[in-house]
Amino acid sequence: MTQGAADERSESARLDARVDRIDWRRAQAQLDTWGYARLGKLLDARQCRRLAGLYDRDASFRKTVSMDAHRFGSGEYRYFDAPLPDVVAHLRRTLYPALARIANDWQERFGRPDRFEPRLPAFLRRCRAEGQARPTPLLLRYRAGGWNNLHQDLYGQVAFPLQVVLLLSRPQRDFTGGEFLLVENRPRQQSRGSALALAQGEALVFPTQERPVEGARGVFRASLRHGMSPLHDGERLALGVIFHDAR
Repeated sequence: MTQGAADERSESARLDARVDRIDWRRAQAQLDTWGYARLGKLLDARQCRRLAGLYDRDASFRKTVSMDAHRFGSGEYRYFDAPLPDVVAHLRRTLYPALARIANDWQERFGRPDRFEPRLPAFLRRCRAEGQARPTPLLLRYRAGGWNNLHQDLYGQVAFPLQVVLLLSRPQRDFTGGEFLLVENRPRQQSRGSALALAQGEALVFPTQERPVEGARGVFRASLRHGMSPLHDGERLALGVIFHDAR
């Protein structure tokens, strides 16, 4: 085994151990109560630096989007090209099974008959069958004054109902401001907002589009959008892990 292969195997083992420590029952309870769940630090500082360092390597990405040009906010993001970086692919693959169980519980509560596949490769085959074959994990970069308007990440007919964001920069050292924003809209109620400050390497899971909420007359759908508050100074990079692919 080469040194590079050994390092990759060791890194995967460390990442597996962090994912194994996630209390998924607690995470689902947080999702049901608040519409998001903190999964803890899944990336160490070295992994964060390495991923952030990819941002200026054009060969790693298939598409770059200027938020300013499209009036999405102020900043930029880049979609990874295939094959994904090892740590991104590993995160996507290892987080998916537990999230699929939560997603299927939501499907049942919504009264929907279809279910999500238990493993990511099978789900991605369904995406490809619907013409969605472009990878969607991305890096986002903001500089002083940057922000992200509230939005949803939907790229075709097939959409996985949960996604994950991981902060790569160091809050209060690399940047200030830039809280993750999540706004939930419920029928005939005022909107509920959350502003979340993440730690470097910390992962947050939240709904892509909607979640089930128990009401007096049964389960109803709460719609959610996410974004980022203005960055006061510095530079903030984050990794977005979206599980469905794009057209």
